[in-house]
Amino acid sequence: MTSINLSKKRQPLFSDYCQYLLAGFQNFTQTHFANHTEKWSHDQLNRLLNTERIPARELWRSVRNDIDFDEDGYILFDDTVLPKPYAKEIQPVRRQWSGSEKRVIQGIGLVTCVYVNPKTQRYWIIDYRIYDYDRDGKTKLQHLQDMLRNAYFVKCLPFRTVLIDSWYASMRVMKSIQALSKIYYAPLKRNRLVNDSDGVEPHKRVDALTWTQAELRQGKLVHIKKFPKDQQVKLFRIASGTGRTEYIATNDLSQSDAKATKQECRVRWKIEQLHRELKQTTGISKCQSRRHRGQRNHIACCLWVWVSLTRAARATGQTIYRLKESLYDDYIRREIENPSIVVNFA
Repeated sequence: MTSINLSKKRQPLFSDYCQYLLAGFQNFTQTHFANHTEKWSHDQLNRLLNTERIPARELWRSVRNDIDFDEDGYILFDDTVLPKPYAKEIQPVRRQWSGSEKRVIQGIGLVTCVYVNPKTQRYWIIDYRIYDYDRDGKTKLQHLQDMLRNAYFVKCLPFRTVLIDSWYASMRVMKSIQALSKIYYAPLKRNRLVNDSDGVEPHKRVDALTWTQAELRQGKLVHIKKFPKDQQVKLFRIASGTGRTEYIATNDLSQSDAKATKQECRVRWKIEQLHRELKQTTGISKCQSRRHRGQRNHIACCLWVWVSLTRAARATGQTIYRLKESLYDDYIRREIENPSIVVNFA
């Protein structure tokens, strides 16, 4: 594991805690960690999590040499909620909408930025932000814009396309992407007001538009309400096999193929896969620390663990789920061959 910018005294504890998160399955509490090591106490880990500061740039420092960059690369943005249904004293917890659960839940909002290589279809998390409006006054959209600027101006990443969810398809975000001369694909909510008549008729809901067969295949030019008058986007009506209909807007006016648009949007599921892997393999939502800093540092450790798991999985040609399960497989084999508790049939 790449070293992180901590004091030499605390680096070993950080490394052991990440190793514990990687090896763990159900219980990820500080007490459980202390009960499984003779070197560290609960109080030592608590001090590490609540006093050190692990910034997002440390994650980038670790992962940047792994990435296969491509001029046609994708940048993906989305958020996930780390559920904390029983938390009463954890500071960054707030009630917010969870896209995976389709309802408002109590938890910590994590906004992530992912880089995708279009040729290999591999993906890497390159940046993240904790949604904590009461503390920093920033919305999730502002966090996205910060990460977008950082990816372009600081990291200088080569990419062509930005994929976002309908939550982030605001005029400000879409204009920020276009200002960088990048292409975006963004689903529009059904009640978004658009105009496909060059201003002859008033704006109407996107799901109230009429479509010809040619427009269903090639898309149509529309103006989104509150956008500059001379700025149009290409809109596609995409029907899925489950009966769901999506309306996809792009600033690539040369795009004239609904199937190609659907393929572009499918790449966005990489970030959904990342969120699922984080929750199922690293214990990212299981920390019980009450303070802001403790939760932030735990999340940073979990992201570090995901990077390490992904790196090892790709090197061995496995999924990170199979790699994680193999740790338990080894334990089962040892217990069968040399059991700690022997079954007594007497």
